[in-house]
Amino acid sequence: MSDLKLTKTRMIAGIWHGILTGVTGDTPPALTLSHKAEVLPTGPTVLPRDDDRWSVEVAVPMDRLADGVQTFVIAEAATGAILASFAFLAGEGLAEDIRAEVDLLRDELDMLKRAFRRHCVETMEDE
Repeated sequence: MSDLKLTKTRMIAGIWHGILTGVTGDTPPALTLSHKAEVLPTGPTVLPRDDDRWSVEVAVPMDRLADGVQTFVIAEAATGAILASFAFLAGEGLAEDIRAEVDLLRDELDMLKRAFRRHCVETMEDE
């Protein structure tokens, strides 16, 4: 298991920034950037810092942004261990998806409330 830890620090001007810790030696591990299970040719840039940590920068590939949810995954190339991920939400279709999901959650909550009330009534009758 990898001791690497990648922590997001910010996202600015289309570039995801993070700090990589747990690197042994003077050479950082190779990292990959994936979208929809496809490793992209332009991966993260790893730069040394003065404090035994590494800066990681990932330029968001604009050609991959589209309607819906687009998730990008940063992983260690050698092991495939996922270190971080980030997502973009866009488009009108997304609003409909969220409304449908909220409606489904409301229906499930109503069903649970009815079942709980029924359970309470049944247990009170047993006493």
